[in-house]
Amino acid sequence: MIMFLRVVIGVIAGLALAFVLVIGVELFSAVVHPFPEGFEGTEEEICAHVEKYPGWVLAVVVPMWALILFSSTWVSRKIGGLVASLLVGSLLLIAVGFNQWMLPYPIWFEVANFVALPLAMLGAIQINRTKVETLLNESGDAENLSR
Repeated sequence: MIMFLRVVIGVIAGLALAFVLVIGVELFSAVVHPFPEGFEGTEEEICAHVEKYPGWVLAVVVPMWALILFSSTWVSRKIGGLVASLLVGSLLLIAVGFNQWMLPYPIWFEVANFVALPLAMLGAIQINRTKVETLLNESGDAENLSR
């Protein structure tokens, strides 16, 4: 039961962190590429706005999104373990996939994201991995194990 609660808390913490960081990226985007006067938020207007993104803005957003995925996956792994980190990372990858499917981003941006984001997720999972030998050495049980 405790492990289940840790997984749930890990998922909630990872997704909450992602939510906050995505808001930060959206604020950055609003500053460097603001919506035009009279913008009403229709699908056509949103697609036209995305098509006009300067390349440098998109180039900066790729590592920002990768950092979001890395940070959120790392936090969820730290709190809830592998299951929580896989859930958070997978949900964020799916969200980015839908975003890119619905909006007319350039192909280089989509390819860059689908290279960088899974690597960020896997990196966060790997960096948080604890080796059994390290745990045993810290607890002093390694000597008992070798006998």
